[in-house]
Formats: sequence, structure tokens, C-alpha cells
Amino acid sequence: MKKILQYLFEHKTLSREAAKEVLLNISKGIYSDAEIASFTTVFLMRSITIPELNGFRDALIELCVPVNLNGHDVLDIVGTGGDGKNTFNISTLSCFIAAGAGQKVAKHGNYGATSVSGSSNVMETLGYHFSNDNKKLLKEVEEAGICFMHAPLFHPALKVVGGIRKNLGVRTFFNMLGPLVNPAQPGIQMIGVYNLEMARIYSYLLQQSKARFMIIHSLEGYDEISLTGDTKVITNDGEKILSAIYLGKRMVSPQDIYGGNSIDEAAKIFLRIIKGEGSWAQNAVVMSNAAMALYATGAYKNYEECYAHSVESLESGSAYKAFQKLINLQS
Repeated sequence: MKKILQYLFEHKTLSREAAKEVLLNISKGIYSDAEIASFTTVFLMRSITIPELNGFRDALIELCVPVNLNGHDVLDIVGTGGDGKNTFNISTLSCFIAAGAGQKVAKHGNYGATSVSGSSNVMETLGYHFSNDNKKLLKEVEEAGICFMHAPLFHPALKVVGGIRKNLGVRTFFNMLGPLVNPAQPGIQMIGVYNLEMARIYSYLLQQSKARFMIIHSLEGYDEISLTGDTKVITNDGEKILSAIYLGKRMVSPQDIYGGNSIDEAAKIFLRIIKGEGSWAQNAVVMSNAAMALYATGAYKNYEECYAHSVESLESGSAYKAFQKLINLQS
């Protein structure tokens, strides 16, 4: 690792093959925590290159525990994290709203590294038992409409670096990798990113895949539709900017989407919203994210139809029923 660090400190970049080798070695436990921390901070001081990101992704996919969902065309809604905004678990809630609307979902998540509560934190707190058993995950998708995959159980390298990421408390290139290495390889992805540069990188990578995708970036700096301002949307077909009024019928303030000061508080916020007891602003945010994800599937005429399905899913209790079914399958 010393040679690699010296090479990078000379403002050089890694080839795709070299980047892959580093991540493979990280997963094998070859490097110390200090060496891994030093390596990750390099990419805080400069932008990651396409070959480097591809190499890291190659390594994770090679080592990944695969998931076969028997041909179900699944969706994932995921943010890279790292925006420093500490919002409530918008993407995870949106996944349940999408599931309640009839869309099969394979949610890929992790513990929070830069926020109080990541998707894995809240799911674990609310009674979900992590597993990489394919039969269990398939049963969840077929009976609850949604399964949850805790990333470290599928990616050895992510398990190794989990504590290091938490101790650093800042975004690293691992934030960028998560949405690219969903073990179920969903055919539809809505990915939230924390800046426009990352949006361009994702767009380049995802254009090379066969999946339908939608990249979301709130121009206020959020990695999801925040409704605090306009949102940049990039798809297979191009890009556009949409207003908060168009997406959520209203604007909200940053305080409206704050995620709390602890995991328990975040879980309580999650439960209130999924039960349909959230504030008008909270509901608008999760419904707009779910609606855009449904729109990304290509199965609906327009966004308005998708938004109506999202409203129905949340207000009728269908989203909460999907959540309850998933939790009940754990017993």
C-alpha cells in the first residue's frame, strides 16, 4: 500500500486493473485500517476517475454474493449519501410506497456512514433481520413486494471498511459504489447523487448498461428530491430540471425533512410517515421520490399518474402493509 499511496500522492491516477486489485486486497484484509483510511482520503482531495470507479466496481461485483429474484423486474431507489444534510430515510420510505403501488423492489442499503441513520440502521431497529439467503429474499419480494439487502453481507470489502467509514464520518468513494453494485442487478434504478459532477459520472457509467435509470440531484445539494428547490433529472433519454411545485405540489424547508439526532428518533420518524401520520411536507417528499421512481419504470403514461399511485399507496395504507408483511416474514 505504501507504494500505491506514494504514487497517488504524486497526483497520478489508477488504471482500472490497479483499482480493482486494491479493492480485492482490501477485502482480503491485507491492508491496515490506517492504510485504508489514507487510501480513501485521496479521493476526497481530487475527483475519482471513470477507470478507478469501474475498477472498484469490478472488484465488488467479482466478490459479490449474487441474488437471483426469479426474473422479477425489480426497482431500487437509493441515494449515494454524503450530502451532509441528515434527512430522514427518504429513499427507504419511497421504496415501500413503490412496493405498495405494486412495483417489486430490491432495496440495497447500509448503515449510515455520514448521517445519523442509514437505511440498514432504521430497518434493523424496526425488526428486520439481515440475510443473504436467496430463498428468503425471493419470498420477501413475492409476498411483501420488497426485499432488503444489507450491503456488507453481500460485499466483503464493504464489511471490512464499515468501521473505518464510520470513524472518518465523511463521504468516500464507497458512497459512490453502493448504487452500482446492487446484488439483485435491478432492471430499474433511481439514484440520488450529492453533486452534479457525480451525476455526470453515473450517467456515463449507466448509459453503458442495459438497465433503465434515473439520476436525481436536488440543486440545493441533496441526494434525493428534497422539494427545497429545483431538481436535476437525468435518464436514458436526456436531462431536465423540474421544480418542487411540479414534483411535490409544494416547496418545503430543510427543517421539514430533518432526520433526527439518533437512530431511535429516525426510526420513530420513519414509522410515523409509513403509517400515513407524517407532516404534509414529509409526505410530499416521499411521495414525489416514489412517483419519480415509478415513472422511471416506463410503465406509466406520465408523472401525474405516478404521483397519484404514490398518494394512494401511502394514504390507503398499502405502503404500510408492505412494510408490515416484510417485518412479519422475519418471525
